[in-house]
Amino acid sequence: MASDKYILQEVVSPRLEREWLDLPKKIYRGNRNWVCPLDSDIRAVFDPRRNELFADGEAIRWVARNAAGEVVGRIAAFYDREHAMIEEQPTGGCGFFEAINDQALADLLFDAARMWLASRGMEAMDGPINFGTRDSWWGLLVQGYEFQPLYANPYNPPYYKDLFEAYGFKNYFNQNTYIWRVYDDDINAAAYDRAKRLFSNPGYRFEHIDKGNLEDAAESFRLIYNKAWALFTGVKPMDKEQALKILNTLRPIIDPNIIFFAYFNDEPIGFFIMVPDLNRLIGRFNGRFGWRQKLRLMWDLKVTKRCDRIFGIIFGITPEFHGKGVESGMMCHILENYVRTDKNHYKTIEFAWIGDFNPVMNRMIETYVCATRHKMHTTYRYLFDRSREFRRCPRLGVKRRE
Repeated sequence: MASDKYILQEVVSPRLEREWLDLPKKIYRGNRNWVCPLDSDIRAVFDPRRNELFADGEAIRWVARNAAGEVVGRIAAFYDREHAMIEEQPTGGCGFFEAINDQALADLLFDAARMWLASRGMEAMDGPINFGTRDSWWGLLVQGYEFQPLYANPYNPPYYKDLFEAYGFKNYFNQNTYIWRVYDDDINAAAYDRAKRLFSNPGYRFEHIDKGNLEDAAESFRLIYNKAWALFTGVKPMDKEQALKILNTLRPIIDPNIIFFAYFNDEPIGFFIMVPDLNRLIGRFNGRFGWRQKLRLMWDLKVTKRCDRIFGIIFGITPEFHGKGVESGMMCHILENYVRTDKNHYKTIEFAWIGDFNPVMNRMIETYVCATRHKMHTTYRYLFDRSREFRRCPRLGVKRRE
């Protein structure tokens, strides 16, 4: 595919993949906030041996060259039928978009993704998103360009917003990121009162994760997740193997001080999973992650404790315990037993991926945790039939399609 100014090439060789991976280094040269992702993390997305979505899906990547042969743009398109078919119309995705500031170039890249997806039966595409879970590489940064991104969270120049919207993408939902400063912020006084009432009931208890028994932790995580997130449209129940795989993946970077579970009469009812933010440490690696970089990361993480930021990955409470003060009790427990003690070396906590379709969670983070929204990403959707009515993502608990 070509235009008067640019030519597209499908990534089908190691050399082209190297060019595809290296383009962001040119786009963000001199930007102190951007952190170069690890090549291994990006490659894993497009490796059928490591990405289970290839079992019933496909992915493709392109680079775009200018007349001088320089790579000036890239994009990926992908779909898997299971996720595509739960939408109102079969929906694929495009992502890992990078380009110089030229609408003609962006249109060429978006056209390629759209036509490829349409040829496979898709009727819409979301972007920029990940060919995988939502917690990585999902959404376009539209606020907070002056802040360093969290690990595996997207970062992009401001002009990308104009490129997407001028093509015709519309805002499907926003994802908010909040920051809580350990030494400057405090939770709401009402949260302390709610926690006090909760602690007066002997049935409740909170515990750190036990790294020596990840099997039990994984089962508690699975039980809570399947209840707490079942209201989200399109969320599949998690099985035991998946839950254990997640915690085993996190095992090397787990800090037991910042992963908590809540129980009532020994029944798991809530979790708060946080990890040290690796983006504070991996910037110097320039995408490489061999044995030298791994040893350096573990030294900085475990010995010198150079990481000063916590990444709040996921929080959940089972529906039957909503409104009972469990979230307040958990926050107070975290503060009193770690964050506000001499053991803590972290300065900030960031809570990412709070969708605007979940107003209850946004209110809790803003009102009870008293965290400040400082970044926002947008997930856009493009309907191939331009006459079709566009509708934003339904709020939590609202299902459009059975």
